[in-house]
Amino acid sequence: MEKEFTILIADRNHHVRELLKREMMAEGYIIRVAKNGQEVLKWVYDQEPLDLVILDLDLPDFEETQVLDKINDRVPYLPVVIHTFVSEYNNNPAIKTAAGLVEKDGSSISRLKEMVSSLLGGPIQRKQKDNGRISS
Repeated sequence: MEKEFTILIADRNHHVRELLKREMMAEGYIIRVAKNGQEVLKWVYDQEPLDLVILDLDLPDFEETQVLDKINDRVPYLPVVIHTFVSEYNNNPAIKTAAGLVEKDGSSISRLKEMVSSLLGGPIQRKQKDNGRISS
């Protein structure tokens, strides 16, 4: 039996959360959502285990990288993929602590799926193995 991966998607924009939720569920992931930093921390520390967090740093109740810093303090390690407008955070050293970074733009969803799959060895990689070929 293959492991099902649970991902938390955190973004202040409801439409972005729902789009990412739909796209990642289509890849076979179990998805949880958070609209602010408090919800992120609740999921990260108080609820069922997560395998990865997709995080926009622009959350309404925390300053820039505070949520990322708190997630990085968690044991065991929880990989975080930052999904944001990179220009806003270019010189921020906390960005380097993330497992990955995908800039929000027109093709970010496909890049986000690829990064998540490579970090988790998840559904996209399993599909590729099942088909016996690599697809994009």
